[in-house]
Amino acid sequence: MNTQILLLGGNQGDVIDSLKRSVELLSERLGEPVLVSNYYESEAWGFEAEQNFINQVVEFNSNLEPTDLLNYTQEIEKELGRKAKTGTHYESRPIDIDILFFNDQQIDLPRLTIPHPKLHERRFTLLPLLDNWANYVHPVFQKNMLQLEASCKDDGMVQKVQL
Repeated sequence: MNTQILLLGGNQGDVIDSLKRSVELLSERLGEPVLVSNYYESEAWGFEAEQNFINQVVEFNSNLEPTDLLNYTQEIEKELGRKAKTGTHYESRPIDIDILFFNDQQIDLPRLTIPHPKLHERRFTLLPLLDNWANYVHPVFQKNMLQLEASCKDDGMVQKVQL
């Protein structure tokens, strides 16, 4: 079995519903989630947006290989209304599914880099990771999530969502 830690997020439409639906669709192929973080609201990162984002980290264990997982997450994004990027910059979207970690593997392919190359720079990724993966060691930096969050220079607003 492969451990897969994913970041789900979006800022268009009913984002909480999109996140729940994403977990349901992922579960159909990957099995039930092992761990799930709280929801976190954050400002857009790298661009200006009218709506804040809501993010969540989810861990699965499955036999799916990295490129198959990427293809499946992209199918889910499309099914839930994500459109192809209109340029090279970040933009608003109803759903985004990033593969943060795949076991302790380091993967560098044209379509896929794992661990996610920017996760250590983004509080909206690190804070949800602290919920259940605070001691998880990043296979490249050899620091756990607590250490990465403590050294993160991102000062954007990130807060737990109270439902």
